[in-house]
Amino acid sequence: MEVVFVLIPLSIVLVLLAIRAFTWSIDHGQFDDLERESLRILMDRDEPPDSDAAGDRTEEDRTRASREERS
Repeated sequence: MEVVFVLIPLSIVLVLLAIRAFTWSIDHGQFDDLERESLRILMDRDEPPDSDAAGDRTEEDRTRASREERS
């Protein structure tokens, strides 16, 4: 019975960590473009993928730009 007093708080902490990881991934654009990633494996290219047209942009700038495109 004493193990319940350990397992319940531990499970609550794990659920909170999972929720935090999910919200972090949403905030950082991990689910922004699911279509391109699902089709990327079908493309047959011998050359490495092209870099972003504005290669000096940061990941935050690219995420913001993709959000603006959807609006």
